[in-house]
Amino acid sequence: MHRRRLLAIVLGVGAACAAPALAHHGWGGYDSNKVLNLTGVIEAMAYENPHGEIKLKVTQPQPKVWLVTLSPPYRMQARGLPADDLKLGATAVVVGYPNKTDPNEMRAERITVNGKTTELR
Repeated sequence: MHRRRLLAIVLGVGAACAAPALAHHGWGGYDSNKVLNLTGVIEAMAYENPHGEIKLKVTQPQPKVWLVTLSPPYRMQARGLPADDLKLGATAVVVGYPNKTDPNEMRAERITVNGKTTELR
């Protein structure tokens, strides 16, 4: 009986640890052979795990709202990009890669807001 209980606990802990890894999509879904350089206005932001995101409204090359995937909050904070810098209405320049399957999403490698550039990777 003790052995079964221990096995159930070990399997439960293992499953709980694996769930976040399965939920995160990884970076393989982005095309690093196509570099995007977009300038737009921040319409929404989320500074949360597993990574931050902004919605960036651009007018060039065509009007569009991009979902821009950023780094995890701990990395952005450590590299000098606190949540307060990602204010709604602020102009941002992002450089990164498009999602291979979602034409409205990109992964940012760097972001410039208020004249300050932060490397995200």
